[in-house]
Amino acid sequence: MNITSFFFGWLLASLFGALFHLWRDGGFGRLILYLILSWVGFYLGHLVFQHYDVVFMNVGGVQMAGGILGSLVFLFLGHWFTYVQPQD
Repeated sequence: MNITSFFFGWLLASLFGALFHLWRDGGFGRLILYLILSWVGFYLGHLVFQHYDVVFMNVGGVQMAGGILGSLVFLFLGHWFTYVQPQD
C-alpha cells in the first residue's frame, strides 16, 4: 500500500465517520470517536480482505469492500456500545 492508497483510504474512512456523525448526531467527542472507529474499522477490514485474497471493489491498493464493511461494522458497534447502560 503506497502513500496515495493510504491517503485515499483515510479520506474515505473519514467521510464515513463524518456522515455517520451527521446521521446519528452528537457533539465533538462523538465526532472524534466515530472518526477513530471508522479509521480502525476501515483498515482492519482492508487487511482482512487482503489476507484472505478477496478481490472485490479494489481501487489501486485499497480493498474497498473490506474497508467499507469494516468501517460500518465498527461504527454501528461503537455507537451501540456507547448507549449500553449498566444495570445497578
